[in-house]
Amino acid sequence: MFLDWPEHTAHVKKSFGSLGKTHPKMLQAYLALNDAAAAEALDIKTRELISIAVAITTRCESCISVHAEAAMKAGATESEVAGALATAIHLNAGAAYTFALRALEAYEAQK
Repeated sequence: MFLDWPEHTAHVKKSFGSLGKTHPKMLQAYLALNDAAAAEALDIKTRELISIAVAITTRCESCISVHAEAAMKAGATESEVAGALATAIHLNAGAAYTFALRALEAYEAQK
């Protein structure tokens, strides 16, 4: 196992609370972003599936941990999580492919 995910999730949540006590405006601003997203048309399960996909794209272990737990609590199935992850993997491969085109163009321009 890469991490003790339940322990990591608890640690992240505790750390958020600690930072919020020291710097309450930062936490309020962060939570306002969540409230803004929640006010839109996507349901919580869909938002959490997107969050997991973005978390692997940004390589944020804490995000993975917290949003995996939230997706499970929102009723996401393992298959739905796998689908979100596959979509993120596909998108990252597409980004690498388009940057490969830039690299080849840069190489060709040096001739």
